[in-house]
Amino acid sequence: MKHALFAVITTLIALNVVGCNQETLPSPSPTATQPSTASPVFIPSATASPFTTPTLAPSPTETSLAYQTLPPPSQETACLTNKGTVEISQLEVKELGKTIDYRVYLPPCYRESSSQSYPVLYLIHGQSFNDDQWDRLGVDETLDRLIAAHELPPFLVVMPRDEMWGSAEEDPFDELLLQGLLPFIDSHYRTLADRRYRAIGGLSRGAGWAAHLGLSNWELFGAIGMHSLALFWSDIPHVKKWLDEIPPEAMPRLYLDAGQNDRPEILQSAAWFEELLTQRNIAHEWYLFAGYHNEEYWSAHLEGYLRWYGAEWYSEGDAIPAR
Repeated sequence: MKHALFAVITTLIALNVVGCNQETLPSPSPTATQPSTASPVFIPSATASPFTTPTLAPSPTETSLAYQTLPPPSQETACLTNKGTVEISQLEVKELGKTIDYRVYLPPCYRESSSQSYPVLYLIHGQSFNDDQWDRLGVDETLDRLIAAHELPPFLVVMPRDEMWGSAEEDPFDELLLQGLLPFIDSHYRTLADRRYRAIGGLSRGAGWAAHLGLSNWELFGAIGMHSLALFWSDIPHVKKWLDEIPPEAMPRLYLDAGQNDRPEILQSAAWFEELLTQRNIAHEWYLFAGYHNEEYWSAHLEGYLRWYGAEWYSEGDAIPAR
């Protein structure tokens, strides 16, 4: 399988984002890093053959981070609504002389529960789309339903807009998010400002951003979801270094998926990264589902994505601590 993968990798042509740049993905190093004895390793059966339909594996029963059972929230005025709200706004980041548009999903009863603080998920849209893509995919409706059924705890979802389609080196999106939007969200909304309660994910180019931001700033994010991953070509030389610099006990939870009929360069990107994780015995989840590189595919799996992100934040009674 590795020889076949190498042959595909060396023949694909990509641009700035994998699939759009004229360089090719390098073959991952065949030398595996020894796993840490202090960190459990979870590699689902699909890792052995990423281009065959895997048996879905559950999330690891243990993680490298010490997630604790959360105490119940304080009792406040009863709230009877089961619907969250979405706020759409723009933030001026004066230090950069630029603005960033974004939307925020606030869970049901956010305004009525003034002392309760929440985890935060950052979701990044795909290329040629903007933040309203998540509205079409049904993020708010899906979360409303799962939270009301006590199948997920309430949490915020921040959906920033990436205005450029160039390389990660040319696009100021990472600076706008890290220097502007993230600290703004933590200071203006009731968030749990700790990496254990902060996750980042995206689809296609957005998945490339999730990998870029989450791996190079691992101290900020406890989970990284990469759906139909399109790595930035300019990130390829740095990915191994980023992985090797993360302490084993602090490795974020990692989720990868793609459609079986996705574009070859996307399958290439995801498989290359997945093999790096496997060689280093880094715990991760990797799924190859039926489907294509389109919103129908992402919409079909959105609920599964959200369940994965929120799994480590759930405790009986939706218990999230108040600050």
